[in-house]
Order: sequence, then C-alpha cells, then structure tokens
Amino acid sequence: MNLQDANSYLILEFIFFHDFLNIVLIFIIRVVLYIIVSIFYNKITNIFLIENQKLESIWILIPSLILLKIGVPSLYLLYITDDLVDTSVTLKVNAHQWYWGYEYSDFWSKKLDSSIEFDSYIIPENELELGITRLLDTDMRPVLPYLLQTRVLITRIDVLHCWTVPRLGVKADANPGRLNQVKFYSYQPGIFYGQCSEICGANHRFIPISLEFFKADRFLDWVILNSHD
Repeated sequence: MNLQDANSYLILEFIFFHDFLNIVLIFIIRVVLYIIVSIFYNKITNIFLIENQKLESIWILIPSLILLKIGVPSLYLLYITDDLVDTSVTLKVNAHQWYWGYEYSDFWSKKLDSSIEFDSYIIPENELELGITRLLDTDMRPVLPYLLQTRVLITRIDVLHCWTVPRLGVKADANPGRLNQVKFYSYQPGIFYGQCSEICGANHRFIPISLEFFKADRFLDWVILNSHD
C-alpha cells in the first residue's frame, strides 16, 4: 500500500496488477473465513458422506479459474518488461563500492575521446544545502529525455549490486560476468530517486540513484555541453 507516484507506464501496469491482486486476496480470505466460521458453528455432520463429485469439481474449478485470471496479466507484465522496441537512448551503468558509473555510449565526448561517462557519488552531509535530499541526492545526475523509451544496461565492477528506481518500475541486479537490462518510458519531467537494493557492503545505504528527466531538445543541449567540457 501507499506506493510511490508512478512515472512510467510500466510501473502503472504493476500498480494496477497489485490492486487487482489485493482484491482477489480479500475475496479469498473472506470466503475461507466464512467457511471456517460456518464449520465451527455447524453441529450437523453427515458421517455417511464419502464423496461428492459436484462439490469436488466446484472447489477445483473455481481456484483454477482464479489462478488463470492472475496468471494471464502476470505473464503479460513479464513480457512487456523485456520489450525493447524503438529504444531511443541507451545508458550504461557500472556499479562500484560505493558509487555508480554512468556512460552514454550513443554520444561521443571530444574531451575524453570516448563516449560521455562520469561517476555519481552521494552528497556528504556536511555539503547538504536547502533543497538537497539527504541520502538520495548525488553530485552528478544522469540526464534522460522523457516521452522517449530508454534502455539501461547494468553490470558491476566488484561485488553484487542492484539498480532500483521505484517510480520507474525498474530493478535489476548487477551480476558478475553478466549484462542485465531494463527499459522505461518516463512521461513527465523531474528528478527521481532510487537506491541499491542488494546488500553490497558497509556503505550499502550510501549508494543512491538520482535521475533527471528533460525534454528531448534540452537533453541534446546537455549532451552537447558535456561533449565539449
């Protein structure tokens, strides 16, 4: 309950499924409680009742239909999380102890003579100012365009990490020797936060994620600026 406000169509689908699943669970719990209470107060029993084909068919058929009703949207969500059609921007994430390294492999930096890349560290408490979110803001924020589909490739340099942004509905482990990917389609600008969701050592809680979304033209201005700085 009380999930964060969604900023992608993917997390909206997850929230709708979450609400639907809660309705189903409430229905099941109420029916089971009613049966338990009815049996507890019912003093009439039939000791000669050996089997009842209709009753057995009903209590097998109804749970099967409920599971089917849950399974179909669950599989749908599973498949749309891997749908990477028409990806506009790719962001590579390298996890370290205890900071994130970001790389825009689609764009080239003249200064670095390589793709645009930088490291993102948490802002220490002694440098906090008014408007900075404690334990969540970083000194460098990856900038991405909204209303365009973004792909994020995630790996790690040392131990296990997990790149998670709840409002975008993305969460992927950074595993050794593996490149995981997530995608999202942000539909509004703003700054959105996340954290590492895998215990990665002593400073696990000091490795936040901070993303900023602009219009596509402002995003390209940011890319041009960082390509020449």
